[in-house]
Amino acid sequence: MEQNKIQLFEDKRIRTAWDEEKEEWYFSIVDVVAVLTDSADPNAYWRKLKQRLKDEGFQPVTNCHGLKMTAADGKKRLTDVADTQQLLRIIQSIPSPKAEPFKLWLAEVGRERIEETIDPELTIERALTTYLRKGYSREWINQRLQAIQVRKELTDEWDARGVRKGVEYAILTDEISRAWSGMTTRQYKRLKGLTKENLRDNMSTLELVLNMLAEATTTELAKGHDAQGFLQNQAVARRGGKVAGDARRAIEADTGRPVITAQNAALLNQVVTAMIEGTAATEDEETEPDGKD
Repeated sequence: MEQNKIQLFEDKRIRTAWDEEKEEWYFSIVDVVAVLTDSADPNAYWRKLKQRLKDEGFQPVTNCHGLKMTAADGKKRLTDVADTQQLLRIIQSIPSPKAEPFKLWLAEVGRERIEETIDPELTIERALTTYLRKGYSREWINQRLQAIQVRKELTDEWDARGVRKGVEYAILTDEISRAWSGMTTRQYKRLKGLTKENLRDNMSTLELVLNMLAEATTTELAKGHDAQGFLQNQAVARRGGKVAGDARRAIEADTGRPVITAQNAALLNQVVTAMIEGTAATEDEETEPDGKD
């Protein structure tokens, strides 16, 4: 665990830890229990709840493990932690008015997932709505949705050519990323200050386009060379990424500016907002009377 932080919820502390290897947040369960139940003794509450859930064969509780976290007295003590999925399942078992919003949200998410299984087009519509709410421009959203399609075509090709999902997909993705950007996906995310956030959601339009070029080229090369298995597709991934890497270097040489930046989605949206506000201010100045009689 490389990062330990205190998250605040209703002015109450929740200890968390970030596992960079697994790219997963872990939360102190007793802290969450304290927030949701207002129990005078959250440790005792969690012990009883944990035992009851174990007796019921509740798998997430069985899989929970302990981490040393800083207690109120400043000492490191072992405490039960849960990842996001485990925590949401535990919250479902807590009878508390404060837990109801989480339960309602989980029910809504479950309903939406069922609807999307029946009608996959709803997934695209909801993604579009989500990106708009986050402040992305429609031009960027169009590129992002196209990037999803390009990625899907690449992974379908890998699957058909004997590349295994999971570790092998991740290695090939890193090969493409390193070849065009000079960084693995983890290094790229670290540059932008990201943890669980999606890297592509934090790319500029140009970064997104070059990443698409790398993945689309890799797909075409895999088809053209009939690459089979992991090793052949690894070589193809490097060549596909290099095509986009050459394009990136050509752009940088011509503009004198780096394509890849540390800007993430929040910063990029601030830049766009500032540009829009600046344009609006300029238009206002041009349409205002000059004050002369």
